[in-house]
Amino acid sequence: MFQIGRSSEAPIDCVVMDTAPGDKILDSIITQSTISRFACRIACDRDVPYRSRVFAAGFDPTRNIFLGEKATKWRDEGIEIDGLTTNGILIMHPKGKFFGGKADPGIWREVSVCGSVYALRESRSAPQKGALVEEESNTLQDGTLIDLCGATLLWRSAASLGHSPTKRYLEHQVEELNAGRPQCPVGLNTLVIPKKNTLTESEKQPYVYLTCGHVQGEHAWGREDETRRRCPICQQIGPVVKLQMGIEPAFYVDTNFPTHAFNPCGHMASEQSVRYWASIPLPYGCHGFRAACPFCATPLVGDPGWQKLIFQDHVD
Repeated sequence: MFQIGRSSEAPIDCVVMDTAPGDKILDSIITQSTISRFACRIACDRDVPYRSRVFAAGFDPTRNIFLGEKATKWRDEGIEIDGLTTNGILIMHPKGKFFGGKADPGIWREVSVCGSVYALRESRSAPQKGALVEEESNTLQDGTLIDLCGATLLWRSAASLGHSPTKRYLEHQVEELNAGRPQCPVGLNTLVIPKKNTLTESEKQPYVYLTCGHVQGEHAWGREDETRRRCPICQQIGPVVKLQMGIEPAFYVDTNFPTHAFNPCGHMASEQSVRYWASIPLPYGCHGFRAACPFCATPLVGDPGWQKLIFQDHVD
């Protein structure tokens, strides 16, 4: 069994902090964590079929289930005591095969201390539990999302990860893109896509116009204001952002070439991976849902929340 939460006490195996979108400083955004000290626990079978299940809350140092004073509790059928954490542990199973298939977003549910699955409460911390969903299970499958109200975890199976792209494979795709010698039509210089995001600026760093998808270098042409520029190729006006490769392999749903980028962060990945994550309504705070880039947690902007990339490459 593995326990997850924000507490640094010995029973917690994985300490999780609130996720801050983009490269922002966490302390300047979050004043008080909404993740429970003993958020959830995952029990893994040692025998075939190696089933893994998630349960709300966890055991404290006294080996008792820890639930806050405001947590919802009840007695199930008058015998077993069950309950929900203060802000809830939500799960979403994908509809279909996560990797190598065409999965669609599932429905967010809430899991209880004993592992029962319920519909969402009226609000994240409402005292009344939702309706019991008997046909759904707390058994984790490849691509299941677990939301702790402040951080969202992605469960990947070992079998599926064995077919997923590796970090070296993704870096090789970047090398192939750079081998095409993409050009900036204004600076007339060759662009180089970095394998990882850096704070240092380079004249070879590519930027993407998020309105049209044209990839160019850094230049001052067509500046409309502090955030928008006019594309010198198609004349469309919109924001420009640094283009960077999404290197975390677990977020990919296939091994295809990176051709699309998230809006507004500029992380690029395969088309199917970008489309999948742009369709996922991730819990945001205690009251809402919104799609976000899986690589940096930046909320997506516009519809569909991504842009197809247009390179000027192989021009020799």
